[in-house]
Amino acid sequence: MSGRSALRLTRAVAPLLNTTRASTRISRSLPVAHRAFSQSSVRLRSDVVRETEVPVSVYSPDSTGAAGSTSDHFSIPVNRDDATPKPFPPPEDTEVIPLSKAVYRQMPPTLQKMSIMDKVVIITGGARGLGNHMARACAEAGAKALVIFDANQELGDEAAAELHQKTQLPVSFFKVDVRDGAAINAAVDSVVETYGAPDVLINSAGIADSNIKAETYDPAMFRRLIDINLTGSFLMSQSVGRAMMAAGKPGSIVLVASMSGSIVNYPQEQSCYNASKAGVIQFGKSLAAEWAKYNIRVNCISPGYMDTALNRVPALEAQKKIWRSLTPQARLGNVDELNGLCVFLASDASSFMTGANVAIDGGYTVL
Repeated sequence: MSGRSALRLTRAVAPLLNTTRASTRISRSLPVAHRAFSQSSVRLRSDVVRETEVPVSVYSPDSTGAAGSTSDHFSIPVNRDDATPKPFPPPEDTEVIPLSKAVYRQMPPTLQKMSIMDKVVIITGGARGLGNHMARACAEAGAKALVIFDANQELGDEAAAELHQKTQLPVSFFKVDVRDGAAINAAVDSVVETYGAPDVLINSAGIADSNIKAETYDPAMFRRLIDINLTGSFLMSQSVGRAMMAAGKPGSIVLVASMSGSIVNYPQEQSCYNASKAGVIQFGKSLAAEWAKYNIRVNCISPGYMDTALNRVPALEAQKKIWRSLTPQARLGNVDELNGLCVFLASDASSFMTGANVAIDGGYTVL
């Protein structure tokens, strides 16, 4: 058992032991009748009725769509030999189908709010990986235009062309390094001229230095890490935020942080990366408080271990076994499993939500 696992087990068992001792002390001080009642309650809670069949009642509307006056009653068998949860199949690379205005108008109000119909979205790091999947999700959720900022010219052009071909939506790519404030400002100005002020910024650009001891970590590498992960978040938010303010329109900024900003990962040594993501979370909270008066919301997504191409290398196989063992869902996240949260935070469905840091980690941080 790993040190972290043993620590978690100790933390989990200790409250139970303390509760048991406390209950024993209390029961000794209670009258006999109270003690008997307490013991009876414990026995009743353990009596589980194990059905061989599950009764079902189904109420369906009639042919006119009105509530029916009758219902169907039947039972379904319970197979206790087949109760083990089955793993979800891996997602397939399906076509991206954008939300049309015709379909949008037929949606109920709650689902309309959960879309980003007619919004202009900028995604940094959108050429590949998690950022690219979030860009696809924004297209499916009704975005008016998608703008990819990425430092890789070849991958950026390829991603933008593919996304345009699959969706027929306007898609632009800007070769931008998120450390370059002047380039960011020029690119955002161009976006405003072409599509209008952006409604959403999804800042997914970032790097990870891992398995490097703090005592041997090159200070130049640390400065580069901070510049991309933290300074980049600041420069992008500042430029897009000013465009939103100038247009007098509400906006949503989604910063992709990491659970590493709130916990210390095991077994890898990555203190500098963890520090950079902790900075992103605190920056997002502070900016949310400062810009609430402009109706600009700022929230963070903190992913856990994700099954990205960067993690699909033989050198990480031993560590991935430990990561899975410390994650209640016992797996890494699929590359499209940030999509729903990303769209929710970008949409008006989260209009009263700002300054939040949402972990999406298979339960890793609850232990």
